Amino acid sequence: MSTVLGPTRPQGDAPDPAARRGPRLRGDVVAVLLACALVAAASLYGWDAIDRGVDILVGWPPVLAEWMPHFRRGGVAAVLVAVVVVLVGPPVAARLRWGPLLALTFVASAAWTFSLALIDGYGPGIVDRLTTPTEYLVEVRRYPGLGPFLTTFADRIVGMTPDTLVTHASGHPPLATLVYVWIADLLGPGGEPAGLVTLLVGASASTAVAVTIGALGGLRWGPVTLPPAPETVQAGRDLARRYIPFGILFPGAVWVGVSADGMFAGVFAWGVALLALGSVRRGVLGTVLSLLAGVVLGASLFLSYGLAAAGLIPMVIAVLVRRWWPLAVAAVGVLAVVGAFHLGGFFWFDGYEQVKLRYYQVGEYGLRRPYEYWVWANLAALALALGPAVVAGLRRLAWWPRRAPLAVLALVAGAVLAVAAADLSGLSKSEVERIWLPFGTWMVLTCALLPPRSARWWLAAQAVLALAVNSLLFTTW
Repeated sequence: MSTVLGPTRPQGDAPDPAARRGPRLRGDVVAVLLACALVAAASLYGWDAIDRGVDILVGWPPVLAEWMPHFRRGGVAAVLVAVVVVLVGPPVAARLRWGPLLALTFVASAAWTFSLALIDGYGPGIVDRLTTPTEYLVEVRRYPGLGPFLTTFADRIVGMTPDTLVTHASGHPPLATLVYVWIADLLGPGGEPAGLVTLLVGASASTAVAVTIGALGGLRWGPVTLPPAPETVQAGRDLARRYIPFGILFPGAVWVGVSADGMFAGVFAWGVALLALGSVRRGVLGTVLSLLAGVVLGASLFLSYGLAAAGLIPMVIAVLVRRWWPLAVAAVGVLAVVGAFHLGGFFWFDGYEQVKLRYYQVGEYGLRRPYEYWVWANLAALALALGPAVVAGLRRLAWWPRRAPLAVLALVAGAVLAVAAADLSGLSKSEVERIWLPFGTWMVLTCALLPPRSARWWLAAQAVLALAVNSLLFTTW
């Protein structure tokens, strides 16, 4: 059977010279050191700019945080989760049956995210995160009903009016606020139910990514048999098993718990996962899954305008399976969501145009933060959220793309292009450690390219980074 990284060499053949020149640990270390240098440069330049009176508008460049060493007793759980995943994560992921493994992935990801938040304390880390004056819960308290809310939403985005939406509600489509309205109706008002639901949905992203790569990871160029042959399915799941421990110990979990962008990442990831499942099945089931994927992906567009840039990620699935029918069915689902909001009184493009106006209003952060700094410092903030293992994986993918599984190459390329579009647009200046979580979760797939013998060391590095960031800095999310 072939491995997930390419065909095996028949026994007795001479060693391939190109294989001997494959990715080495030394190159990985160099890539990580360059990423560290980028973070250091962004920090030093940012502090110098602050001293010169430039509006960087973050407390600890290049991330939105304050220097505040702390470690509440609840954070001990984060250390325990990290130790368990580092020590037993790879062998458990390799041996456990597929269904239970996916369930365990979600539980472990939620435990990691929750325990990281406990370093700040249950109140400051979870309950209070979404209760500040700029957050969605302010709009929940003055929610006028669905009809008036949608019909007036776009008119309330631009600032300097008596009924202007608060910062986060105005910067996102209406579904982001509606989600918290529905959470309050179902589970009660306040920051606790909102924070817990946000955290759990965000933590599920790693499971969705595993489902996606499990469905697509064994595909190669050439004729595709649907449903895929057993060996193809096995190859995809083997690849997912390599990814899962890294998906659990994602350093970006510092911001998944608790920020709405973490929830957006989870919703979008499940939309992609449903499309992947629908694309490798024929008949009614494949059509239903693809349609449901379109509805979820359409909903994600009304959670965050930035997820329009992530559209390449589901599109590459059609290329991988060489079938356009599932994508067309998904497009019907997306249009159904767009049409429903339009009939309700909100048109997506109207909201997007109003957001751009507000972003550059006098006094708003979009106008004050310098593009020439953030266009590269954003990448330093992203590197902190991704961690050294992802940096090393990206290096391997870029250096030896032909050795990478086709699905990893395509999905990660889509995420990288989405980051590039968001960065160059100038509409993502700072705070990307949380804003780009929907893109970053897919880049973690590159960790499956790291040698299994060094997996525990890379997992430890990921955990140490997350624990250090959450213990030394007090992040806004």
